[in-house]
Amino acid sequence: MKSNSKFIVLVHTTESFFTAWALMKAARLEPGNILTGAFFLLAFFLYRHIHKRLNAKPFLSTKEAHFTSLILAALFTLFYMIVDYPSYVSGLTNPLFRFTVLTAVCIGFICMFYRLILLLYSYTGDKEVLERLLIRTPDPSRFTEKHVALCCFGICLLGWLPYFLYHFPGIMTPDSVVQFEQVLGMREYSNHHPVAHTLLIKLFYSIGMLFTTSRTIAISFYTMFQMCFMAFCVSYFIRTLRLFQIRIAVCYLITLFYALVPYHAVFAITIWKDIIFAGTVLLFGCSLVRLVKKITPPVCLLFILSGIMLCLMRSNGWYGFCLCLPFLLLYFRKKAKILYPALFAILTVAVIIKYPVMNKAGVIQPDLIESLSIPTQQIAAVICNDRTLTDEQLTLVENVVDLTYIKELYNPIFADNMKELVRAGNQEYLVSHKGDFLKLWATLGLTYPGDYVTAYINQTYGYFYPDSFYLVAEAEGISGSHLGVSHTPLIRGPLVVKAKEISIKLGNMVPIYSLLWSMGVIFWAMLFCMGNAFVRKERAKLVYYLPSLALYLTVMIATPVATEFRYVYFMVFSLPFYLMVALLPEN
Repeated sequence: MKSNSKFIVLVHTTESFFTAWALMKAARLEPGNILTGAFFLLAFFLYRHIHKRLNAKPFLSTKEAHFTSLILAALFTLFYMIVDYPSYVSGLTNPLFRFTVLTAVCIGFICMFYRLILLLYSYTGDKEVLERLLIRTPDPSRFTEKHVALCCFGICLLGWLPYFLYHFPGIMTPDSVVQFEQVLGMREYSNHHPVAHTLLIKLFYSIGMLFTTSRTIAISFYTMFQMCFMAFCVSYFIRTLRLFQIRIAVCYLITLFYALVPYHAVFAITIWKDIIFAGTVLLFGCSLVRLVKKITPPVCLLFILSGIMLCLMRSNGWYGFCLCLPFLLLYFRKKAKILYPALFAILTVAVIIKYPVMNKAGVIQPDLIESLSIPTQQIAAVICNDRTLTDEQLTLVENVVDLTYIKELYNPIFADNMKELVRAGNQEYLVSHKGDFLKLWATLGLTYPGDYVTAYINQTYGYFYPDSFYLVAEAEGISGSHLGVSHTPLIRGPLVVKAKEISIKLGNMVPIYSLLWSMGVIFWAMLFCMGNAFVRKERAKLVYYLPSLALYLTVMIATPVATEFRYVYFMVFSLPFYLMVALLPEN
């Protein structure tokens, strides 16, 4: 027993050494920095504590817990190092030294993530303790418990109101302006920005024009609708939690996340398709939870409506739903008589609207290059790296674009420059020779895989690397002034401006709180929650994460920008949903 104890101490010492090495490299410290010693000691005593705690948690000795933790640790290490590794070996030219350093850092990160994930699972996997902490029989005599959803709805609107008053009638970026021009009949309807969302803007703008002649006031009707819709999504989520008798304090704490974190307020008043879409994803997820617990007509109706909105409010929503459909059919096979018609209703309505209805109405569909951001960037990277192309390959590319300025225009993290270059060239040739270009893309990928991998990482790293800086929710005002709509703040003054500025900047200044502003961290949190389903042997819960995971994959195969927060805002908005689903009782 004593010999075994000494061996465990040796293991923890070794793991701590490699962990200190990994943290030293990640923090850009020199080996002689005193903090490397602090890292070592902190890791050693932490690992000792984790070991003792796990010994007291026999349910975590299962293969599922250790295997899940190891897989997640390997994934998190990959996601981190695949972007950060060049800094670890900068200045080293010897291949053996580079390999040694990268191996040591990899071991250190895997040890650290593995132990920390196991520690977290020792809490989230303990069903009995969690149920005592989270669940309490509600007292229907108390107004705040009886009307908790209504209270949460009001708290959200109250938290967002100052931003609405300051940014009145709402925030309109160039994308918003394009949609508003369609509303005013200045442009043809285009599904580049989902026409369903554009028509929703038009509906509330038209209602506003019944009461005023001011376009500024009229467009605020849509902004107010969007605020109410997002607050409704939060309240519906809270009401869903109350079906499981989650404590009132937990529900209000979750509500404060939505009401007080500034980007929720800024996005609630920003006229973007991504905002309504994020709320829809949360509604769809809550409907899934409710359908599993108990099937009722109102829940079925909301499931169908949210599913249709999921398909129509963003292009990738349609592909995400199609990706989910086979799994949902499999999962609900025992309730097929009720839920299969609901799923096929979503599919049928979406197909009819997206194709015959839009074609009949003359709605312009997005061009081909819009969905080819990553392949375009990969081919451009090969060309910009001066790789050798055959005469046939070069001719094929030159039939579409002028390569004269490609090196000046190519941006590794932003695909719009290359897409505009194609649009300025001969996109019709690309459309008529899709097979040839598919072959070109595959051939160049096999010939220059390093360029392709690098280009892909550069184009997507913001969605999985937790340390990518991106200024979130900094937009304000209205782009352009030719539409008769102007930024008309109802509250103003230097104190208001400074308070808004500080609230946004705190997201990049305050430790721990800043994690809520990282797309990569939110993705890691979702994976952790999915892993919890394996640890607790509740794999059926994975269906709740399926829509978000499918949508995330669509972003990863088509994103035009490496660090665009709004593209995965649906994931950020559903963060409390992921966490609570992981902790809820299975039934």
